[in-house]
Amino acid sequence: MAKPTTALKQRTIALLNQRGITLPDIAQLVIFLQKDYIKDLDADLALDSVQTVLSKREVQNAVITGIQLDISAEKHDLLEPLQTIVERDEGLYGVDETMALSIVDIYGSIGFTNYGYIDRTKPGILAKLNAHEPGIIHTFLDDLVGAIAAAAAARLAHDDIGEQDTPFH
Repeated sequence: MAKPTTALKQRTIALLNQRGITLPDIAQLVIFLQKDYIKDLDADLALDSVQTVLSKREVQNAVITGIQLDISAEKHDLLEPLQTIVERDEGLYGVDETMALSIVDIYGSIGFTNYGYIDRTKPGILAKLNAHEPGIIHTFLDDLVGAIAAAAAARLAHDDIGEQDTPFH
């Protein structure tokens, strides 16, 4: 029998897949964020970092909650005015970004800057998630996917030997 955290991680990944997100999609965002800073960064290293971020319980909880809210909004199951707010992905709502920041916070301030940049530029899969197609709601998912990528990129930056502080002499 799988450990509960492993089962929850697998469920989280399955839900991402059901919403059209693959882990290689997120890994490409990590590469986008760190390609200029980590010389040996490749898809395998980026994917490993995404997997590590997705192993964190708070990440799993945020992703599952956000996906559930998006699905509920698609089914018109949210109470008003929340239904309309989430459907429109209103800019002043901010709860979607707050959930994303709970993920970004795991790896410190570089995660915040990574997230701000990727949320503004919307590269790769984020452009698709933010397309606002009729009947498809990704109000939470686009921010959560960006946050996973930002956290995975920050994790790699923290592990990059070239970026480590040198001892004072």
